[in-house]
Amino acid sequence: MTVTAARALAGRTACFVGIGLPSTAANLARRLHAPELVLIYESGAIGAKPSRLPLSIGDGELAQTADAVVSVPEVFNYWLQSGRIDVGFLSAAQLDRFGNLNTTVIGSDYRKPSVRLPGAGGAPEIAASCREVILVVRQSTRTFVEKLDFVTSVGFGSGPGDRARLGLRGKGPVLAITDLGVLQPDPATCELTLTGLHPGVTVEEARAATGWPLAVAPTLETTPPPTDAELRVLRELLT
Repeated sequence: MTVTAARALAGRTACFVGIGLPSTAANLARRLHAPELVLIYESGAIGAKPSRLPLSIGDGELAQTADAVVSVPEVFNYWLQSGRIDVGFLSAAQLDRFGNLNTTVIGSDYRKPSVRLPGAGGAPEIAASCREVILVVRQSTRTFVEKLDFVTSVGFGSGPGDRARLGLRGKGPVLAITDLGVLQPDPATCELTLTGLHPGVTVEEARAATGWPLAVAPTLETTPPPTDAELRVLRELLT
């Protein structure tokens, strides 16, 4: 899952990075096949080159290794919302068929949810303004749901035309990478469609882990397994 996400950054120039798996994937890509990739963190670190994985967006390692450190308003107003960032990574507690995300609450009552999540952070702006968005989410019926309990970040809304109607600058989610495979939005319907499976995973397993009738591309690819070099660098990052 991490290696597939790292490979998706080939050819990109600027990536808005979140903590966790997105940060691992972005740093793996920069060390392997995308040395010119500029990592931008929400805290204001631009061009960070951490020697280890940061513990948070406020980790001092990011500031110490960055090309520049700017204010949070500048990161959002000048870099993100003006469309200067190629790709943003997002994850979520819930995702629906149109790539909309929930990172706010689980439960139908916002004031008394069963779980209160970390919240929006910069995710709505990333989803709205990055030229492209890559989703990295573990696939299960708990996460891949028919209807979100709360819409934190808009993917394609309710379908074609919604992003333009809402005035959202970027393309929206172009790729969803899970622990089972890869999904991409259908050009006509914008619905996330299974286009690839990781080795050993079946279509039936992917459908069983999805809370809506999962569309499957006519031709499914198998994602190449990690190479020895990718695994070596990944293990170096994680230790």
